[in-house]
Amino acid sequence: MVGGRSKTGRVRFPLLLLALVLVAAGCGRDEGGEAAGAADPGITDTSVKLGGSYPFSGPASAYGTIAKGANAYFKFTNDKGGVNGRKIEFITYDDGYEPQRALTNARRLVDQDKVFALFNTLGTANNIAIWDYANQQKVPQVFVATGASNWGTDIAGHPWTIGWQPNYVTEARVYAEYLKQEKPDGKVAVLYQNDAYGKDLLGGFKAGIEGSGIEVVDEQSYEATAPSVASQVKQLAGSGADVFLNISTPKFAAQSIATIAQTSWKPLHVLNNVAASKAQVLKPVGLQHAQGIVSTAYFKDPEDQQWASDAAMTEYKTNLAKYEPDTDPNDPYNAYGWTAANTMVKALEQMGDPTRAALMEAVRNLSLDIPMLLPGVKVQTSGNSDGFPIEAMQITQFKGETFQLQGNVIQAPAQ
Repeated sequence: MVGGRSKTGRVRFPLLLLALVLVAAGCGRDEGGEAAGAADPGITDTSVKLGGSYPFSGPASAYGTIAKGANAYFKFTNDKGGVNGRKIEFITYDDGYEPQRALTNARRLVDQDKVFALFNTLGTANNIAIWDYANQQKVPQVFVATGASNWGTDIAGHPWTIGWQPNYVTEARVYAEYLKQEKPDGKVAVLYQNDAYGKDLLGGFKAGIEGSGIEVVDEQSYEATAPSVASQVKQLAGSGADVFLNISTPKFAAQSIATIAQTSWKPLHVLNNVAASKAQVLKPVGLQHAQGIVSTAYFKDPEDQQWASDAAMTEYKTNLAKYEPDTDPNDPYNAYGWTAANTMVKALEQMGDPTRAALMEAVRNLSLDIPMLLPGVKVQTSGNSDGFPIEAMQITQFKGETFQLQGNVIQAPAQ
């Protein structure tokens, strides 16, 4: 044992040598390369490690490309010199959309990879599985890829966690406001995923239609591990509803559209934002079956021709092709990842010290106009009183071959 007498009787190091060793250790760097005592794990003067867990396989694998969109932005940033001189390393693992695997991945990222922060891990149930661990370890779990209201309503209990995209209550209230204008006496049939994500959006919708003539006449749930939702959709088709609120992920959204096409049911189809992908959902089942579908948007659609010469869109498409050439620039999930990563870079730029606490201080005090967000949509937080970075969306409807924006941006705070 260093500095003492061992059981074998070896003599301790000379005090001068021990002092030199301790001085060297204090002035040197730890195994992660950080200046000891000057920075938290995962960050040095020249680098910062971020980590995320995504469903690269499993029923929600369509979302896996989000990580590529994000990594493209990080590579783009690195080639411009990084963030305040720090190059970003983004480490990701597959969780198959399974909460326990997501927690295992988070532990690996924090304990073994020594990441500075967890960034944009996808899925409501997966992030709920992680957030107690992340907060106990005081590791930022930032800009999670889920709109659950949990991330903004429990700041006191989980101060190290924050969302990014509009929360599901905001989204649901936007649909409610739209239907009050378009279907003020609407009869609504609902398909929802039987977890915190599905229940959060459904609850927000019911709160949003209170006092109106709109009525939910039938609800059918499904499990994320289910093979199909065809039976649930057929049940809803017989409800007499003239509005279909579809709270599902891409695989099941595609099944829903295909099933409706086989029936005589022709409701106004409201499809939640997380499944409103032409590339991943609408195109595989046939665009002719997607006509009239209503959803929401808060960032610019890569296929919308009004953004064809937009500087931010050009920058996105050019650099996605450069840094992740196997991805589809028209896939909104890639644009989502790019835009969330842009927000992360801005937060890192605002961070005063190389510490996790300083990052959270920056994240809790943002006022950003991110170029790929729709005009009128900002990333805005104000300390511990506001845990919802984006609280505005715009209705969009699928016509012809693209989604087209309708009306104006609707501000819909979750609280």
